[in-house]
Amino acid sequence: MHDFANAFILLSNYVLIPSITYGSQLAIGALGITLVFSILRFANFAHGDTMAFGTMVAIFCTWGVQALGLSLGPLPVALITLPVAIAVTIALVLGIDKIIYQFYRNKKVEPIILVMASVGVMFMMNGIVRILIGTGDVSFADGARFIIRAREFREMTGLDEGLALRTTQVITVVVAGVVMAALFWFLQKTRTGKSMRAFSDNEDLALLSGIKPERVVQITWIIAATLATIAGVLYGLDKGFRPFTYFQLLLPMFAAAILGGIGQPIGAVVGGFVIAFSEVALTYAYRRVFEYLGPDGFEVEGLAQLIETEYKFAISFIILVIVLLVRPTGIFKGRVL
Repeated sequence: MHDFANAFILLSNYVLIPSITYGSQLAIGALGITLVFSILRFANFAHGDTMAFGTMVAIFCTWGVQALGLSLGPLPVALITLPVAIAVTIALVLGIDKIIYQFYRNKKVEPIILVMASVGVMFMMNGIVRILIGTGDVSFADGARFIIRAREFREMTGLDEGLALRTTQVITVVVAGVVMAALFWFLQKTRTGKSMRAFSDNEDLALLSGIKPERVVQITWIIAATLATIAGVLYGLDKGFRPFTYFQLLLPMFAAAILGGIGQPIGAVVGGFVIAFSEVALTYAYRRVFEYLGPDGFEVEGLAQLIETEYKFAISFIILVIVLLVRPTGIFKGRVL
């Protein structure tokens, strides 16, 4: 029983807790992608760099607050700068829509044109972020680092393995839960949310019902920018900020949205957690877990790792390809790309 408990704590430290945290971050990001696709009918490849931009603004504001000597005690200062970062990102995204996407919408172009336009926006935003904040790693999480420390847990329980729970992990899960609940309530219960769902289901019928398309578009971008900024800041607090990392997150977020069913918000959440658990669980080295669960003196040669960590993002790509080949509509039967 003692060895089983050690194995469980080991899995909790390196698989369960990281997967739940990472899945929460992917779920919020995938929600923004699926919302834009369902309302505006195109895959927004600039979403990852929108996350990077919003996080960059939060970092600058955090540095400003810290320079004033202010803090939130055990919580990171970035939490109080988040609303400012969201507002700036919303302004940028609405400006880009006004200058670029609206032009193509008025011309009734094919969705692929909007996709290519979003690729251009992606490179533009990526360049802006790199110029303003640089290309190196930035750590902006302050406050208490741990809620539970491994050494304290070992002393308290007498186990060989210690459970470590970081403050940023708990913040990520709590904020993600609140954000997702608020978004689903908004879409299901408010008049504006119902208008957006109606516009997504049947644009022509929605127009006949008096729904203003440009207002729906604006609200969609506002929500997408908000989700992108929150997801980016949570990811940055948990793992540190580096602009190129957010570009890499685009693949697992798209995989999550498509796996769950593109255009289905609940599917984006489920897909986010499936992708996260797949990436973490398949790349973890299970050697010590097997040794705890095996008979006394049992040893495992090598790391007992299914896939090397370097191929982490390949897992998202493989899942994405399999879903598109086997079930293009995803788990919850969304739209086909």
